[in-house]
Amino acid sequence: MAAPALTNRAGSINSLGNSPTVTPSSTNNNNKIIPSYPELDFRSGARIEDLNRLIQEFSKHDQREYDDQRALEIHTAKDFIFSMLGMVQKLDQKLPVANEYLLLSGGVREGVVDMDLDELSVYARGTDYDMDFTLLVPALKLHDRNQPVTLDMRHSALCHSWLSLRLFDEGTINKWKDCCTVVDHINGATNYFFSPTLVADWFYESISVVLVEIQKKPQRGMPRVEKVERNGTIISVILGVGSSRMLYDIVPVVSFKGWPAVAQSWLMENHFWDGKITEEEVISGFYLVPACSHKGRKENEWRLSFARSEVQLKKCISASLMQAYQACKAIIIKLLSRPKAISPYHLRSMMLWACDRLPTTYLSQDDFSAHFLLGLIDDLQHCLVNKMCPNYFIPQCNMLEHLSDETAMLHARKLSSVRSDPAEHLRTTIEHAKAANRLTLDLHWRGSASNLPSPQSDAGGEHQPDDRLAKKLQQLVTENPGKSISVFINPDDVTRPHFRIDDKFF
Repeated sequence: MAAPALTNRAGSINSLGNSPTVTPSSTNNNNKIIPSYPELDFRSGARIEDLNRLIQEFSKHDQREYDDQRALEIHTAKDFIFSMLGMVQKLDQKLPVANEYLLLSGGVREGVVDMDLDELSVYARGTDYDMDFTLLVPALKLHDRNQPVTLDMRHSALCHSWLSLRLFDEGTINKWKDCCTVVDHINGATNYFFSPTLVADWFYESISVVLVEIQKKPQRGMPRVEKVERNGTIISVILGVGSSRMLYDIVPVVSFKGWPAVAQSWLMENHFWDGKITEEEVISGFYLVPACSHKGRKENEWRLSFARSEVQLKKCISASLMQAYQACKAIIIKLLSRPKAISPYHLRSMMLWACDRLPTTYLSQDDFSAHFLLGLIDDLQHCLVNKMCPNYFIPQCNMLEHLSDETAMLHARKLSSVRSDPAEHLRTTIEHAKAANRLTLDLHWRGSASNLPSPQSDAGGEHQPDDRLAKKLQQLVTENPGKSISVFINPDDVTRPHFRIDDKFF
């Protein structure tokens, strides 16, 4: 395919000399004037400085700035989720009493963990939620081993494993028997394999029971439970706190300390994080998440996840590369959503590989976001054409091996359109971010306005001003000079203001 001609927006070759952004001309040894052109992307003709500006603008609209009120709402929602999980533990004592959750910023749909998106409902920021989180909740923990952890991968594809409860004590086996598949051996022994689907069934039912009990006895300031939904092996909960809506994707996992033997060779290689963080921080633990390979058995197969390590590695990635990654992720989430063959997690893996491949001094350049964005698109297109995307921690595992040729080429062609006009796709992504922010602000203002609903709204419409509260306050001030006057709004009944004059309530 021939490269498209430079558009007027990018500036034609003949017009660049008159561009106000062109740097001053220089001369060679023969005193001939050599015009200096702004830096261009060879494939699309877009100006690099324009792409940098668009990425910066997207980052501005995509970032969440939290004031004190929003921070309090986030804290309230987190406390509610943690309290709910404490009640789940008390139901049948299946969950560990002393548990260690991993809370990640961003939902599963954002690629913060390597899980399949096929079975997930479509949620959109602004329309369905304002902030999203992923919470990994260990159903089982194996934290007493210092040597490399050897898993039973005889029945699974690379990066996946069955989990026999023979690794655990008799009490644990008895507690979780009902969430296992049973295999009887010829020698008469019975082996219980921890089932991700049965665990997810139990987890969803337990959370549902607890939420029903909580809602029977509502407390002041308690979050509103707006949605509880089973998405494959994930439980998605949307909470309303004040004017904010928060999505929690809660994932039951198995937690291990140490490092899996299958990934041991990865530690022998040189990596971009060498000397920046310690190996102990990177290999402090890993998880099994409830996801299976393309041909695996859903009821038995778990997927290895290095989410804990990725949190540490993120500290070593430059801000400009992260901005490019976030912009690229926003583009592919919209563009490659159907069919769901590509996950944002694939893009995250490619970014980590790029960090290993390229010099740190190059990746640390503040004004190279455009180069990084174009490089990530090129890398993703290369992976699709070759149907090859190695897992960063287990390179022998090809995460795109299952793709059909037709699906791979369909997505590669879509990415080719992005590569031909990245500026236009960035503008579209910016507009989506702006629209999501407008929806969030609109909900915030409507929520604020509903705190004092008009008593005349039935007769006069919801937009008529209500000055009864102001008149009541003025009357109280006039009749009680020098006294302390406060107004309290009952969050369980916002239609009834309560006044306090000194120690008396009205």
